[in-house]
Amino acid sequence: MQIILLEKVINLGGLGDVVKVKDGYARNFLIPQGKAKRATTVNLAEFEKRRAELESAQSAALASAQERGARLDGLMIQIAQKAGVDGRLFGSVTSVDIVDSLKAQGFEIERSMVRLPQGPLKQVGDHELAIALHSDVVVQIKVSVLGETQQ
Repeated sequence: MQIILLEKVINLGGLGDVVKVKDGYARNFLIPQGKAKRATTVNLAEFEKRRAELESAQSAALASAQERGARLDGLMIQIAQKAGVDGRLFGSVTSVDIVDSLKAQGFEIERSMVRLPQGPLKQVGDHELAIALHSDVVVQIKVSVLGETQQ
């Protein structure tokens, strides 16, 4: 299916690009999320009329993400979980725990922004994580998992 991108999509293209994607990806994700429209002549003409408006909205979103990223970059958060004597957790630290800890410090982050490349954290210690605030803004934070011993 041919679509027009209404914003930058990672590994696909930028604002205004006409790309061919699988039908299900367009119908189930890109179009409902407002990231794309079908590439018809009517939609192409409408897009050209709204191009300046969409570009200014995208640049405002990027500037906002960069400002939030500057405050968040290098931040260290501490999360306490029950752990055994060997340092392994009884459970794990997930993206939900990280988002809750960041919200307690005043940062509004969505769960989908947290990048856990090796999956949930299952070991006591310091872990470097990436937070993707925007497709062009990715900041690093440090999560320190503290172990609470069982009595």
